[in-house]
Amino acid sequence: MGYNLVVLVKQVPDTKRITGEAMLPDGTVNRSALPAIFNPEDLHALELALELKERYGGYVTVVTMGPPRACDVLREGLERGADDAILITDRRAGASDTLATSYILSCAVRQIGAAKPVDMVLCGRQAIDGDTAQVPPQTAEKLGWPQVTYIEKVEEIADGRVRAKRNTGSGWERVECPLPCLLTVTDQGPEPRPASAKRLMAVKKARSRAEIQMELGVQMPGAAPEAIAAEAENRAAALAAKNLLIKQWTLDDIKADLQWCGRDGSPTKVKRIQSVVLKGSGFKKVEAAAQPIADMIHELIDDHTIG
Repeated sequence: MGYNLVVLVKQVPDTKRITGEAMLPDGTVNRSALPAIFNPEDLHALELALELKERYGGYVTVVTMGPPRACDVLREGLERGADDAILITDRRAGASDTLATSYILSCAVRQIGAAKPVDMVLCGRQAIDGDTAQVPPQTAEKLGWPQVTYIEKVEEIADGRVRAKRNTGSGWERVECPLPCLLTVTDQGPEPRPASAKRLMAVKKARSRAEIQMELGVQMPGAAPEAIAAEAENRAAALAAKNLLIKQWTLDDIKADLQWCGRDGSPTKVKRIQSVVLKGSGFKKVEAAAQPIADMIHELIDDHTIG
């Protein structure tokens, strides 16, 4: 039988490597100053999908929305065991907030389901660049599907229902939910497996059409647009023959209504950005001996700094 599983993933800036150049003067993130990584909790969602495929059979598709460089996370998804990858890239999707992003992703899920109904969408709980945790629930709402959030484990899928263990913050609960559904997975979910060396070698040359065009722009400087287009088509055909052409969809391909996409479809407005800079106000040197350290601890307790 098997299940048709879709994993929504995102390429994000590595916020653990913040430097002085990480913020622009207007307070927004300078993404070019930070290395891009696979959103951590999305890796746990991918691992859960792969485990479900191994237990019940099925097909795993990773989907991301972003510029051509976002294909890096799609290749990583293929290296870890996904069967297919789809890049949604379109300039008209630029400046999408969570409402517009979830609409676009829901359209993509429906498009995937046109060939074979999707049984489950899995997502990380939230992305480390926005930390809103809004996109997965909004996507479920637009699909009209039930959702279960904060998943740590799927215990069973049987009789058209999934039984999962979710974290409530102060404990756990077991939830049953009918298929199709959407699950969000925390970092307490299944530990992501490393990329398979065999799969890494097999898919390292996988490319999207946009990436092919970018590479040819560097490799064929000064070439006529017609020559570049012809070579791009030849390379795409060669990759497709080896099942290495990453699918690339525009908003038209997923039949999205443009009024709900991009800036026009994003009601979120940023009214003010405040840059907070923490400055030290001096220091107090404490002798490395038992009594001075004890005095410091008592002082911190009296000031309610600790304790």
